[in-house]
Amino acid sequence: MLKKPIIPTILFVCALIFSLFMLVGEKNKQTNENNNLEENIIKQNSKPISNIILFYGDGCPHCKIVDQYIEENKIKSKLTFAEKEIYSSKENANLLIEKANICKIPNNTIGVPFLWDGTKCYMGDEDIINFFKLKING
Repeated sequence: MLKKPIIPTILFVCALIFSLFMLVGEKNKQTNENNNLEENIIKQNSKPISNIILFYGDGCPHCKIVDQYIEENKIKSKLTFAEKEIYSSKENANLLIEKANICKIPNNTIGVPFLWDGTKCYMGDEDIINFFKLKING
């Protein structure tokens, strides 16, 4: 009499375990699909990472000209670059000097706006605007 409930119980447990495996497998499949979708969205929305750094100073009139060009031509949507203010940040000012030294620019001639593209230095609004024009228009 005790053997009759054992067989249905074993079948019930097996069915339950099978259902759990199927449920976990389906959840993992959905998670992987969501991760792939997120990766694709990030890839589509991300711009290439660059080493370009634009150094500027608050109140600098030539920096304002460059900033106006960037805004009017939507440069930030087309090109990724970092912007670093140097008047209020000693760390940024030191980084500017470091990049200028790579280009062998004497410290007493360094000014802003200043752009580092990863290998070359550009100083002054005209040089920097021309750099952006070349990068955007090819």
